[in-house]
Amino acid sequence: MKKTGFTVLIASIFIFLAACGDDTANGNGSKLKELQESGTVTIGFANEAPYAYEENGELKGASVAIAEAVFAELGIDTVEAQLSDWSQLIPGLQAGQFDVITAGMAIQPARCENVAFSEPTMQYGEGLVVEAGNPLGLESYKDIAGNPDVTVVVMEGATEIGFLQEEGVDPNQIVTAPDIAATFSAVQSGRADATTGTEMTVKMAFESANSDALEFVESFEQPNIKGVPSYGAEAFNLNDEDLRDAYNEKLAELKEDGTIAELLDENGFSSESNFVPVDEVTTEEVCNGEV
Repeated sequence: MKKTGFTVLIASIFIFLAACGDDTANGNGSKLKELQESGTVTIGFANEAPYAYEENGELKGASVAIAEAVFAELGIDTVEAQLSDWSQLIPGLQAGQFDVITAGMAIQPARCENVAFSEPTMQYGEGLVVEAGNPLGLESYKDIAGNPDVTVVVMEGATEIGFLQEEGVDPNQIVTAPDIAATFSAVQSGRADATTGTEMTVKMAFESANSDALEFVESFEQPNIKGVPSYGAEAFNLNDEDLRDAYNEKLAELKEDGTIAELLDENGFSSESNFVPVDEVTTEEVCNGEV
């Protein structure tokens, strides 16, 4: 009796494992299948125009438009958005608060350890906003580094914090704020002398602010450091590589047929300067520090 019971137990285990293997092979239990069955994807964004932002209750931006187009190709037509502080996007993704980050987030080696990036959806440089008239003559990050009395405010968790320090800016000169609006407010109130962020972000925020107290530095010199230009992409949980891979497949198709270039043009970017052709720069290269 004992031997028979043991035999039945072993057989049951093999049947169970075989069933699990079939489920994996068929994609059962995968994030991709889960989202396709529900038809809904939850994205995290940080209210940063022109990448992803909310306007009159509607989610807009180039990153949003691209993600919507790709997910539609995957049979996922409904997008639900969750606003988050920039610094909380990756922790929120890891905690399962949303399925993907759609914020034009720059691919960086350190971030690659915590999220699975899609292939690049765009590229962009940096921008600088100062007090009107630019009384301190700031035209580069090196100018900020060269004047220890200058204070620059940056959005929490932004890549520009590292860029500034690489260009010699003392950490004591850098303060942070939760979002772009708060960084502009700091400059307007005199609590900071300048703010920096990706070029399109600060330029659009400057135009929206419509303030005579601020100036967008047209003569800004792009820093010659690793990470500039930055390559923005969608970010997925490290456990959801199936979803990321499927996303990449459809993203490549939409790049090839011109859809991505068109969406960039429609959302404040340029299909000439911000578009990243298929295989010109890969996420693997950026994550490995090769680009």
